[in-house]
Amino acid sequence: MARIIYVEDDELVGAVVQQVLSRAGHIVGVIHHGTLAFDTIAFKKPDLVILDQSLPGMQGLDILRALRRLPALYLTPILMLSAKGSEREIDEAMGAGANDYLVKPFEPDELVQRVTDVLRNNNLRRESV
Repeated sequence: MARIIYVEDDELVGAVVQQVLSRAGHIVGVIHHGTLAFDTIAFKKPDLVILDQSLPGMQGLDILRALRRLPALYLTPILMLSAKGSEREIDEAMGAGANDYLVKPFEPDELVQRVTDVLRNNNLRRESV
C-alpha cells in the first residue's frame, strides 16, 4: 500500500484513477490545481506522485522540476500521466526527473503495473543508497 497524490484537472479522470489504484490497495488523493498540488505534496510527502502535464496554476512539468529541487522529495517517485505523448514531451519529462510516463488513454491494469514498478524500483534504489 502506498500513499499517492494524483494531480489531475479533469475530475472524471481523477475519479477513475483514484478508483483503480484504491482497488489495488493504495490510498489516493486527487488534487485539481497545480499550485495547490505542489504545496500539498511538499507538506504531505507522499510515497508516489502522479502528475498530469496540463494543469491550472503550475504545470505538471514545472511541479516535477520543483519537486526534484527539494531535498526532502528528491527521491520521491513521480509518474507522469498525460494525454501529451509526443516523443519530445516524454523525453523532456524523463530528463526532468520523471520515473515513468504513461500516455492517456490507458488500460487500468497497465496503470496499476506501472505504479507497482515505479514503487518497487524506488524502494530498491533507496535500499542500495
